[in-house]
Amino acid sequence: MNRLRVGFLIVAVTGVGATVAATAARGPGQVRGPAAARPPAEQTAPLSLAAATAAVRENCTSCHNDRGSAGGLTLAAFDASKATAEPVVAEKMIRKLRAGMMPPPGAKRPSPETLQGIVVALESHLDEAARANPNPGPRPFQRLNRAEYARSVKDLLGLEIDVARFLPPDTVSGGFDNVADVQASSATLMEGYLRAATRISLLAVGDRNASATEASYRIPRTMSQMRRVPGAPVGTRGGISVVHVFPADGEYSFRMMLHSSSGRLYGSPARGEQIEVSIDGARVVLVDVKPNMSESDPNGMNVHTPRVPVKAGPQRVTAAFIQRFNAPVDDLVAPVEHTLADGQIGLAVGVTTLPHMIDFNIVGPHRVTGVSETVSRRKIFTCRPTSTAEETPCAIEIVRTLVEKAYRGEVGEETIDGLMQFYRQGREDGGFETGIRLALQAILASPRFLFRFERAPGSITAGEAYRVAEGELATRLSYFLWGTLPDAELVTVAKEGKLRARLEQQVTRMVADPRAEALASRFAAQWLRLQELDKIQPDPQRYPYYDHSLGQAMAEETRLFFEHLVRADRSVLDLLTADYSFVNERLARHYGISGVSGSSFRKVSLPPERRGILGHGSILTLTSVADRTSPVIRGKWVMEVLLGSPPPPPPPNVPELEPETSSGPQGRLLSVRERMEEHRASPACSSCHRVIDPLGLALEHFDVTGRYRIKDNGQPIDASGELYDGSAIDGLDGLRAALLKRQDMVLLSFTENLMTYALGRRVEASDMPLIRAIVRDAARQNYRISAFIMAVVTSHAYQMRMIDHTSATSGSR
Repeated sequence: MNRLRVGFLIVAVTGVGATVAATAARGPGQVRGPAAARPPAEQTAPLSLAAATAAVRENCTSCHNDRGSAGGLTLAAFDASKATAEPVVAEKMIRKLRAGMMPPPGAKRPSPETLQGIVVALESHLDEAARANPNPGPRPFQRLNRAEYARSVKDLLGLEIDVARFLPPDTVSGGFDNVADVQASSATLMEGYLRAATRISLLAVGDRNASATEASYRIPRTMSQMRRVPGAPVGTRGGISVVHVFPADGEYSFRMMLHSSSGRLYGSPARGEQIEVSIDGARVVLVDVKPNMSESDPNGMNVHTPRVPVKAGPQRVTAAFIQRFNAPVDDLVAPVEHTLADGQIGLAVGVTTLPHMIDFNIVGPHRVTGVSETVSRRKIFTCRPTSTAEETPCAIEIVRTLVEKAYRGEVGEETIDGLMQFYRQGREDGGFETGIRLALQAILASPRFLFRFERAPGSITAGEAYRVAEGELATRLSYFLWGTLPDAELVTVAKEGKLRARLEQQVTRMVADPRAEALASRFAAQWLRLQELDKIQPDPQRYPYYDHSLGQAMAEETRLFFEHLVRADRSVLDLLTADYSFVNERLARHYGISGVSGSSFRKVSLPPERRGILGHGSILTLTSVADRTSPVIRGKWVMEVLLGSPPPPPPPNVPELEPETSSGPQGRLLSVRERMEEHRASPACSSCHRVIDPLGLALEHFDVTGRYRIKDNGQPIDASGELYDGSAIDGLDGLRAALLKRQDMVLLSFTENLMTYALGRRVEASDMPLIRAIVRDAARQNYRISAFIMAVVTSHAYQMRMIDHTSATSGSR
């Protein structure tokens, strides 16, 4: 490892030096900026800048003055003609006015025409200035985050790895984990990359000298043990099914740890259970689980298997209980899916208890017999030397093929020579394959793989913009649309200098590729905050039908829905209005949709009360708390995600929500709405809640798990309310109509987030003219997804880069 670290530094210096010294090509093609945009599409005529200034001072300075400075903003000296000098303030005003959030509820409001006139005047002034002086904004070089690293390794070597074992969580900024300026590097992080490179290269090439280790897979407490888990053989239930990479041919054993209650096996039937361990669907061992096993046994709550022979490479391994019943469960509370809901057995009424696995462990290899041919080895060994004389030429071919793909383009002979030093070191220590493994390890640990450097022409000075080279544009495209390395065709087109000329053709091809699911699983999942779903564990006593598999199905529904929008090139507004979605049997039953059976997802029609993503169980659950819905969290999600207008932070020492039971000698259960009304009676709480609560209360017909209901704690649901602008809404239909009335805010929010994800940096005020232009142009294509994607990739912000003073002085471009 010490020699590898020295070599790693050599590769790092060589890679960075070549990056800084190289010159970017200025290829053909047009770059779209604000100048290409049509004039604002609003029918309301803009006010003159003088009239806009007067209107702002007349209607806004009673709160936003030097003395009061509401929201930390004073407009006492505001001058619309000088808005370009303070674009952050101007864009903040535009956002609040467009959303209808200003003037605040209860304040005197000017006519809608006046408010719209101010908005159009400010936008026109800012957009005109941007057209005259387009600014692509800063863009530091990016590091591969955990998801991109894992996808790139799979693309390069055909291996699925759990990067969480090696790398710390990525910092999220602007809602995304790929924002460059917060991707800090540290010695600890680089150590993690070195460990990952060591382990991945061993698994990819195979390890004939592997020693026995233990890999552990944890099973969530909320995973139901009643049904077959995805990937498991038919006739099993519960347990776990994973793809595990075996490092070598040899013997492996398996260990399963089970839940206990009061020291004994949880949920055990009198006749015990059996656990089947299978590999790629074929049973390799069947073990008995004693019904009276306890923590005091020699092995405690662990079930061990004998050793069995297993081939090297990635294989699906399943440990699951044998299914002994296939009929409806006769529960007092039905359906009960959370089979660990009654953790102490006997406290909850009508909860089915079954044995639960805590974790699954794979131990080995023992008695290594060799390394079988695997997907990774086929990708690596593009040639096979038959003599000593053939080894070096073959190694050069292998290293060149790997490094050109890993480094996302052509590399110089200096780079190849540096990597061959690692090969020769490994060749001396352990033979040809060991040499290849060490060279691969160096590639995976190199900054040229881990960082997406972009080269600037030597003549560029600080503050000057330039077009990125076509090879770098290809990398930007691949990580935007696929989240992984560019493929051979994309690299070839860029190498020929034809990427900009064929940009639309290449983007269309890439979006049609299966790898474009990254737009759903990476972009949409983060924009819609689906990662928050795993943090919500609905109370098992109140919601025993919610389990881990239902939560996974909810997230998959939203992912498949957005992927369909991309594949079918649907309108972005389908996010609000779609009368269809994608469900499997488990989710369909939860929604009350009939005619769906099996674990596969299929497209179904939705009832009116569930249309659009606001009716998705994923959104409704992640915006709740464990034991009740949360109108505040739901309303805040609508404001932040869909409207792009987050509410102000709460004041300090906000009191807790009022008790669930009303006061008095004959107290009754209160609905969430009633508890909220008592809570916001406090003057300290009312101002914010008047804005947030109506948005969240409109979704009260859906409980914590997204199931439709007509009562809450026995009280009839009242989903009506009055928005901050005084308009009335009632239920999801009313909320949808209100959002469609402000669809420009929804479209701007979508575009801002798409730009943030695509650029790898937070959107700034200087980007807003371009974002407005993208939305206006997309209107001509009925707001189809493709219109937004193409507008982003052809924009000056995406195709150009500006050197900031820090980069210029440090020399790191």
